[in-house]
Amino acid sequence: MASTYTSNTGIEKIGAGEQAGTWGNTTNNNLDIVDRTLNGVVTLTITGNKTLTTSDGTLSEGHYKILVLSGSPSGAFDLTIDPNDQQKWFFIKNSTNQTATVKQGGGSGTTVALATNTSGIIFADGTGANANVAAVPTDLVGDTSPQLGGDLDTNGNAILFGSSKWAISLDTGDNELLFKYNGTTVFKLGSNGAVTSANNITAFGTSL
Repeated sequence: MASTYTSNTGIEKIGAGEQAGTWGNTTNNNLDIVDRTLNGVVTLTITGNKTLTTSDGTLSEGHYKILVLSGSPSGAFDLTIDPNDQQKWFFIKNSTNQTATVKQGGGSGTTVALATNTSGIIFADGTGANANVAAVPTDLVGDTSPQLGGDLDTNGNAILFGSSKWAISLDTGDNELLFKYNGTTVFKLGSNGAVTSANNITAFGTSL
């Protein structure tokens, strides 16, 4: 009975009575495949469309768990997971200067676009010609009581309030906290405590 291979990673399963005296080489190769699949990191230099292949019984790029996409392709490119009948998941960092579209199968299945300098956890369902690729959610939408273990740095970005037109941002030049409505600053708080309003300020309560 000849060797067969696992469905999603191509690990060789030695047939009964096969490879007498040489099975150790196959076993070591299998362990290298497992090592890549569990923790392997590879940098792929992208020049255009790229096929990420997993070959049965052979060390290949598709075995790596973490993919770092580098290079300066001239335009957006496809990263195609092959073959299309394997279930796979990857951590992908797009360090190129272009958008990467991750797909599997090339048919009508869903794809995932990774913009430049973004990362994602990608799952491919391996259902053949119309296989689907999806991004595993990494946001906080499903967490009803999120907690921080340290300071929250907005990294120069604004805080938006859902679908409303309100936003809070920091003017890094003047260190003023800006309260904006529909993109226009209507109120700002200076680092010295000074308050500036675009309209009247109405006070309520009892003054001392």
